[in-house]
Amino acid sequence: MNVKLPDAEIGKVEEFEESIKEDLTLLGIHADQITYTSDHFEELYQYAIKLINKGLAYVDDTDVTTMRTERMNGIESKNRNLSVEENLQRFQEMLEGTEFGLSCCLRAKINMKNPNKALRDPVLYRCNILPHHRTGDKWKIYPTYDFACPIVDSIEGVTHALRTNEYRDRNAQYDWILDALELRKVYVWDFSRLNFVYTLLSKRKLQWFVDQGHVGGWDDPRFPTVRGMTVEALKKYILTQGASKNTVMLEWDKLWASNKSVIDPICPRHTSMLKLNIVKASISGGPEVPYSKDLPKHKKNPNVGTKKTWFSSTIFIDQDDAKTFGIDEEITLMDWGNAIVKSINKSDSDPEIVIGLDLQLHLEGDYKKTKKKVTWLADTEDVLEIVLADYDYLINKRKLEENDEVKDYVTEKTEFLTSAVADSNVRMLKKGDIIQFERKGYYILDDDISTTSVPRFNHIPDGKASSMASKAASGFLFVPVGSDERGRCPRCPVKITRTRTASHIPDNVPCP
Repeated sequence: MNVKLPDAEIGKVEEFEESIKEDLTLLGIHADQITYTSDHFEELYQYAIKLINKGLAYVDDTDVTTMRTERMNGIESKNRNLSVEENLQRFQEMLEGTEFGLSCCLRAKINMKNPNKALRDPVLYRCNILPHHRTGDKWKIYPTYDFACPIVDSIEGVTHALRTNEYRDRNAQYDWILDALELRKVYVWDFSRLNFVYTLLSKRKLQWFVDQGHVGGWDDPRFPTVRGMTVEALKKYILTQGASKNTVMLEWDKLWASNKSVIDPICPRHTSMLKLNIVKASISGGPEVPYSKDLPKHKKNPNVGTKKTWFSSTIFIDQDDAKTFGIDEEITLMDWGNAIVKSINKSDSDPEIVIGLDLQLHLEGDYKKTKKKVTWLADTEDVLEIVLADYDYLINKRKLEENDEVKDYVTEKTEFLTSAVADSNVRMLKKGDIIQFERKGYYILDDDISTTSVPRFNHIPDGKASSMASKAASGFLFVPVGSDERGRCPRCPVKITRTRTASHIPDNVPCP
């Protein structure tokens, strides 16, 4: 298998070359050789000369605006019928980068009246005096992708060229170049690219988000880099979809559900608590001195290993769980046992907020009979402060139409950060590790814990409707980081209902 990098356009490929190689390795694709368009610059130049000699190409100094108008209206260039000798002389000036040469381009001489505008004398060569990253300043003329692609495919032995159907109008141009140069034919088989709702795949449009500061860079989790997606799930999904010539707009749910089926059996389980209104519970009958015990990271898969779980007479419980407890209710503390709620202390300023609990350990109780199984963390120095990150789609329209401006559909708020604490075992994780925070969802570590004081974990969707919906389009509300202990809006006295594990309301969103 060959990997071909079309590097004729200076500044377009070298920036992404290493990323392309890394991505191929990640996908398990190992090339027998990597080739470059620049490997064939001399051959391509000779083929351009051949077209000129056959009267099938001419050098045009028409300005870009006029040329675009003429091609649109099917008007022949004033230079279209120059002699072969004059075209060769002009092409030599392009090669040397003279003042006149730099104003020219080489165009194919096909048919300016053809309904397919791709055949209206397309450009084959342009000048560029900047040095090439592989050939230096040897060349001052470079072939266009449309000229180089069919020639390189043919001479490198490609039998079938698989191309997305956005190139369909250019397939006739591809064939024309091979026929005109009497090169071996290559069969073009085109297919539709995958399109997803609320998602941009155009590099030009994604670059706009980088330039405008809407994202942190090309490695931003909000870009369609599907962080937390496994290669196995991606391959399985692509195989189930198959190749199609029809333009399709896909939902994300099946892809993420496929990913969940891969990661759920193998990813370790950990515990985290939201810091906002976290509840401290005292346990009667708990250990006088905290102790730890090795427990499985995955109850159904012992091969995942063990983790150190701490037990203490003082523990932390999420506010959302504590608010549901009743006096004398028996609950189950996951990985420990049952406990009975003896007292519930409420906030003086808001009786809905729990500020403390007293529990009586009841290990002989039957966990099968309790309705509430809750996660918890021992109050020890080993707990680690973390940030749970969730993201919205960058655009708030399911599909951008051809004439839509990206700037008109930018989602106002797309990053949601929640302060939390996690069990000490997460200190052993490496960047890129995937885990499940029990009862909160799947996450991927986005930082190097050894160099970050408060590491960030990015949420991985599981394919369920609640995790796939656009927050902007569906009207999700989030408890702001600045909210008081009662969970009220910092801008008004209205109570906010938290619907997700995230925590921001943009300043320009009306109060609920």
